[in-house]
Amino acid sequence: MERSFYNRVSELGYSDILIEIPKDRTGVAVEMKYAEDGDLERACTEALQQIEEKDYMARLKQDGMRQFIKYGIACYKKDCKVMIGDDSDNT
Repeated sequence: MERSFYNRVSELGYSDILIEIPKDRTGVAVEMKYAEDGDLERACTEALQQIEEKDYMARLKQDGMRQFIKYGIACYKKDCKVMIGDDSDNT
């Protein structure tokens, strides 16, 4: 399966990871945060909000992706939490 992995700048900044799966026309944005205070839930939420606020999905849309998956990942010491964003961008 063909996939593209890259770190590209949008008009408002960089995402941590963008992945394109051309066969399925699926784009994935991953934003990672370090939870300084150990609040993994809040850090994941902030990561997902950053994907929206900085429009990291725009580049994936420009490249022809039609389905989108957003991951907010938070780490604190040896703990990690992953949250998946809503699919409101899917067309």
